[in-house]
Amino acid sequence: MDYINDKRTILSLDAGGTNFDFFAVRGGDMISKGVRLPAAADTLEDILKMIIRGFEEVREQAGDKAVAISFCFPGPADFGNGIIGDLENLPLFRGGVPLKAMLEKHFGIPVYINNDGDLFTYGEAIAGLLPEVNKALESAGILQKFNNLLGVTFGTGFGGGIVRKGELFVGDNSAGAEINRMRNKLYPQTSAEDSVTIRGIRRVFAREAGIKIDDAPEPEAIYNIGIGREEGDAAAAHTAFNELAEVAGNTLADAVSLTDSLLVIGGGLAGAWPLFLPQLVQEMNRSYTEISGDELPRMEITAYNLKDEKGFRDFLKDSSVQIQVPFSDEEVNYNPVKKIGVGISKLGASRAVAVGAYTFALNELS
Repeated sequence: MDYINDKRTILSLDAGGTNFDFFAVRGGDMISKGVRLPAAADTLEDILKMIIRGFEEVREQAGDKAVAISFCFPGPADFGNGIIGDLENLPLFRGGVPLKAMLEKHFGIPVYINNDGDLFTYGEAIAGLLPEVNKALESAGILQKFNNLLGVTFGTGFGGGIVRKGELFVGDNSAGAEINRMRNKLYPQTSAEDSVTIRGIRRVFAREAGIKIDDAPEPEAIYNIGIGREEGDAAAAHTAFNELAEVAGNTLADAVSLTDSLLVIGGGLAGAWPLFLPQLVQEMNRSYTEISGDELPRMEITAYNLKDEKGFRDFLKDSSVQIQVPFSDEEVNYNPVKKIGVGISKLGASRAVAVGAYTFALNELS
């Protein structure tokens, strides 16, 4: 679908635990200045009326009749039916709230709700990392083309999404790609999300620096300390991002072993990739030591760091060979090297979500 040249308008929302950001999208671009409203309210009725008001205001800004509403919202939820479950960050949502049905009745247009990790991955699959990598492979004369993408976000939470051959994989219970629930390698009693988040970075930095967690700087400052841009405990900064890399790399190796796909990382912590991406990819490629004592590669495939110049060159190398067909003079092409790339978001999380929400709605309307 040519979303870039599509002239239809979609209303959208980025629903965070602190703010609700409403905007209108056309051709994959935001066409309104947007509306920001606080995510806090005294009652569920108040917060639902606020959501309606936000969409009304952004529709008026767009100056065009919207054909659908498409947005991301926190889970757990039955996203297919647009029913929101019990939310940790938005505790007024309890017992199942039919948000889709409410909005469709009020606005009279179709409403589509998805997980933010899903829409982020969808956007990157349509206009971000996936097409860019395939273009680079084609330019290098390599026949291989990637059709699938695993996307993850490192930020307030640890989110995920899977796109398979242009379609979102959501699962039978709207719980597909809930990667945050995977076990934490370093702290097995908890989830990976405890380490692959803003709070994990601050917690480890505080521990290593010998300060209270409330006194720990935000991750951007910790990153700047780690690269020497700001004064502070550089060793603590490196340890904080190294722990994130080890836990994330372990989790992503498990996930990619199932998806066999490219991997894209986005979210608020993605900009700190120089301090975690090399270690993360190294962790993904680590070997097991079997009970026999033999080494076994962690994955059947090899992960390449696409942000590393040498890693990208190696990823683009053509490893295919010609092998002879038995009992024949004919030869066929065979590539014995299985590889995937690990990259950082090309669009940025907000832009990727907007593209994903827009295109998802257009596909559903079609």
